[in-house]
Amino acid sequence: MINNNRDDRRSQFKKGIDADESRRRRTETTISLRKSKKDEGIAKRRARVMAPATMMANDISSSSAPVVYGHSKRDKVFTTQDIPSLMEQLHEIQQSGVMDGDKLKSIAQAFRKIMSVENNPPVHEVLNSGALPYLINMLSLTDKPLVQFEAAWALTNIASTDQTAAIVDAGAIPALVQLLTSASADVREQSAWCLGNIAGDSTALRDVVLAANAMQPLILNIIKPESTSLFSNCVWALSNFCRGKPQPAISQVESAIPAIVDILRGDNEDAKVDALWALSYISDGGEEHIDAVLQCNVAPLLVEILGEESRMLTPALRTVGNIVTGNDKQTQAMLDADLLHKMQFLLNHERRLIKKEACWVLSNVAAGTEKQIGSVLGRYGCMAHVAEMAEHATWEVRKEAIWVVSNVATGGNKFHVQSVVECGAIDSLCSVMDINDTKMLMVALDALESILRVGQELGKDYCSFVDECDGLEKLELLQEHQSDDVYKKAVEIIETFFGCEDEAEDENLAPALDGDTYAFGIPQKQIDESFEEECPANGHGAAPFATYNFAAV
Repeated sequence: MINNNRDDRRSQFKKGIDADESRRRRTETTISLRKSKKDEGIAKRRARVMAPATMMANDISSSSAPVVYGHSKRDKVFTTQDIPSLMEQLHEIQQSGVMDGDKLKSIAQAFRKIMSVENNPPVHEVLNSGALPYLINMLSLTDKPLVQFEAAWALTNIASTDQTAAIVDAGAIPALVQLLTSASADVREQSAWCLGNIAGDSTALRDVVLAANAMQPLILNIIKPESTSLFSNCVWALSNFCRGKPQPAISQVESAIPAIVDILRGDNEDAKVDALWALSYISDGGEEHIDAVLQCNVAPLLVEILGEESRMLTPALRTVGNIVTGNDKQTQAMLDADLLHKMQFLLNHERRLIKKEACWVLSNVAAGTEKQIGSVLGRYGCMAHVAEMAEHATWEVRKEAIWVVSNVATGGNKFHVQSVVECGAIDSLCSVMDINDTKMLMVALDALESILRVGQELGKDYCSFVDECDGLEKLELLQEHQSDDVYKKAVEIIETFFGCEDEAEDENLAPALDGDTYAFGIPQKQIDESFEEECPANGHGAAPFATYNFAAV
């Protein structure tokens, strides 16, 4: 019955892995990136704990001492019970038509403190009170920077929660963008902070921020920062302006790339980490995005970062990986920057994520030209290490390493294939032929098929290599695989490269006419002594092998 099922499935064969898939882009969603807080930081930041020193110095009010979540001994601790009173004061100011700066600042500051609690800030209560339009209107009071600052701070607290859209729907974006050019550095910083939180909420809100032309004034604050704090927060906001899929149009973010490169040449590591994440988002696109990155001569800077342990390593490696998913010329730009010189350090790294990303980078280099494949093989010990990882590393790393082996085997010339076999490719490919991952099975089978074909051309007995590592047995089992593609590929490989053994077996089983009798089995004269010695039946009283003749009817 099984054989019948196999015969029914043999009618069609097709290639398992499309050639275009050999060069692969990252498929993980931005959700997985947001979970990597140690490497990337979080998409949103809570607002500052205390006011900047410049604001405190300029504040003539006696109640302007620094506040830590509303717990300063000198300041009143505001709660939701104060909201009705605060709203009443706002109504009185509105009715009087006199914009009292001190009163407005105190009211905005009170709302900010109410929402500054660490856990479950009462944002809903503030929004339901109707305070949001008043806070947004305060942003336009250009002659009252202290009021603008407190209002922007309160909005930042709202934007750090799941109610970010309320700020956008209420029309705060244009005013916040305008404040990026305020005469007050502290107001500019708080506005950048708020816009960064809004852009980090979702791609839809990010696009609203970009459509409001927030990028250019933000870049100006990065190029000519008035303080380290302003600089750092603007760079962080920039990374959120660039993140998320679908990506922003390259025309909306390419102006930031020169500023990012300048940041990488500096010595502020926190800013460099955020800048690298921004660069990784920009480069994670089509060839147009990659070209925009490479035109700023960033390749040498990225490769330099890859050579030592730091918090910059992950985003730099991610950016390099994105670049080598591009065309051959773009990949070559990274090779010309001596990328492969850093690969041993990355492949030997203690962190699983770094090893995985390093193999991903190599797999895309190996999907390039024959010269580029040769450069991977020419790096001493690199390919042997990858083949070993493909067999023994954790599955996430193994999968990427298998792609490296497969791309060399299917895209390289016959000498490249011979070289990768010498590095242990057949063992690593056969090791994954019993996994429960259909796509990776097809990747391994395509690579094995290519290796065996080259073996025939070179007169190399690669079939015996496969058999020695239980590959043939696994191929036979794959004939029962639930995937038709896997089944067909396994059958094709067996019939093309191992079919001769079946023919010999069938020939021995077929009856031959010998005079008036039919002879079955192996002729007695073909049994040699070594076969008799190895036969477990010999020496135990069993009948010797011989032909059996039956009279013909």
